[in-house]
Amino acid sequence: MSNDNKAKFAFGMVGLGTMGRNLLLNMADNGFAVTGYDKSEKMLQIFEEEGKPHNLKGFSDIEEFVDSLQSPRTIILLVPAGAIVDSVISELLPLLAKGDIIIDSGNSYFTDTSRRSIELAEKGIHFFGMGISGGEEGARFGPSMMPGGDKQAYAVVKDMLEAVSAKANGDPCVTYIGPGASGHFVKMTHNGIEYAIMQLLAEAYEILKNGLDYDNDQIQQVFENWNNGRLKSFLMEITKDVFLFKDVKTGNLLVDEIKDEAKSKGTGKWTSQVAMDIETPIPSIDAAVSTRNLSKLKKLRVELEKAYGASEKIKASADFIDDLEEAFYFAMANAYAQGMHLLWKASIEYKYELNLAEIAKIWRGGCIIRAEFLEDIYQAYKKQPDLEHLFADAGVQEKIKKSLKGTRNVVSSAINAGIATPCFTSALTYFDTLKTGRMPSNLTQAQRDFFGAHTFERIDSEGIFHADWNQKNS
Repeated sequence: MSNDNKAKFAFGMVGLGTMGRNLLLNMADNGFAVTGYDKSEKMLQIFEEEGKPHNLKGFSDIEEFVDSLQSPRTIILLVPAGAIVDSVISELLPLLAKGDIIIDSGNSYFTDTSRRSIELAEKGIHFFGMGISGGEEGARFGPSMMPGGDKQAYAVVKDMLEAVSAKANGDPCVTYIGPGASGHFVKMTHNGIEYAIMQLLAEAYEILKNGLDYDNDQIQQVFENWNNGRLKSFLMEITKDVFLFKDVKTGNLLVDEIKDEAKSKGTGKWTSQVAMDIETPIPSIDAAVSTRNLSKLKKLRVELEKAYGASEKIKASADFIDDLEEAFYFAMANAYAQGMHLLWKASIEYKYELNLAEIAKIWRGGCIIRAEFLEDIYQAYKKQPDLEHLFADAGVQEKIKKSLKGTRNVVSSAINAGIATPCFTSALTYFDTLKTGRMPSNLTQAQRDFFGAHTFERIDSEGIFHADWNQKNS
């Protein structure tokens, strides 16, 4: 139901919260005619106030909003994942025409995106899911974006997305990810890696604070030094700044006044669940998810510390901080490697046709997990596009080997002192298992066949076998 006399906006945004509003302002800065829709008058007022330099106006009436858009209408959703996305789509559908485009830019679960894509295609509506990373600042000044799904629809918005995205070495941090729900799958995996790196930073903090008795100034200096070297990343940068931020109420560092219970919105959990479904090990991410859940057991943890005693101090050598830097590098590389391996497997499982080099490339800027190490990942997959696992790359192997001695010292020292390092430890165990040519899993298969007749394969002949284990041989 278009009215060409009124239609003047190239893009419309549903949801004028911080992310949606900032992305629209970014688009306006880059010369695009945009508008937004929100049921909240307050959100509309904030949008129009912040959009004064571009004379931006929003709508509280969804029919007027849709009617203001040029054909084919392109509507971006930035609303909470789940039922709200379906509700908004249901509101929009009677107002749209065949050929119009809906882009879901929230953190939707990828199977929901697959379903919506099929349902809307049947109605002649182009749809794709697009993960966005970078938080409110990224949305405002350049995020990393992961669009996947309808390629024809992506072509319509390609120039706009490249204009508003972050840039890394001059390259836009956006690319067509692949068919189906690939965009949201890649964003989900990005968030899983984010969980792991955040947990590693927390564990490094724990080692410094409780294992080495460092004060906040010393801890801040360690993180700052690391951020000036090969560990440079967005998460390291904000972590060093956390240890400079004073609490207005107490005058203490704010981090010391925050309760030690970590919340989550579920994307890390989704990553672990999907990895289990497609039989791809990502223990660093799993450990990070589990540790957030452990943090919620505050009352029980306090009781058990009284019963069993607190951790001890680490008996550290003079070069222990150098070892900790090596351990962080090693464990961080594991988090990325596990995430990339999950993408490699998902690409096969779901026929996503993922270009892992391009994904690493667009993660180098704008997103929460941007880091110096992503350049190594990009180069590894650029050189060998069919690389199954990052640790099979010769350049990465050389760096991992150099970091092993320090990693083993940190992990063993923390274990001996009773300091929990689930992410550091799981990274090392994953690596040691991955480089083991013959695992003890033959015993597991023997046990399964013994109690459940689940059969086994042999190393000396092809086929499936079962043994009568109760018929013991002398």
